[in-house]
Amino acid sequence: MKKKTTIDLITESEKTALYSISFEMDGTTEFEKFVAEFEMNATYNSDYQRIIAALQVILDKGALERFFRPEGKMNDNVQAIPIGGGKLRLYCLRISEQIVILGNGGVKTTKYYQEAPKLYGYVLDLQRFDKILKENLEKGYVSIEKKELNGIDDITFKI
Repeated sequence: MKKKTTIDLITESEKTALYSISFEMDGTTEFEKFVAEFEMNATYNSDYQRIIAALQVILDKGALERFFRPEGKMNDNVQAIPIGGGKLRLYCLRISEQIVILGNGGVKTTKYYQEAPKLYGYVLDLQRFDKILKENLEKGYVSIEKKELNGIDDITFKI
């Protein structure tokens, strides 16, 4: 069964826009779910703060490659934040130096995200979304203009 997905702007700065995907069934973005789960979690608070600080740096300086850890396959844009230390990961799509689409994340207790069903699910969702977004960009339904994803308000993506 395909999930109906939309994309929402979370925040933006002069250099970067942060978006997040939202599944139609609950209307909450994946990033908001991540925040709700870990913002007040004492065990992972320092990891969570590291991720929020990394997002602030991305907003301030742009979504430069060095701020992300490649996580997906060679042909997708799946990345993880932070690049070093801690057990908590936030998965995202780095579309350009000006656009990041935040997903969800969690505690990585295994060597590879593929070994953790919850994390693997988050990455698969992002990989599917990345593929559908690329198709919509190629067909001209969605376009990128600097830090704006144009046309996303009119589309429900099915991943």
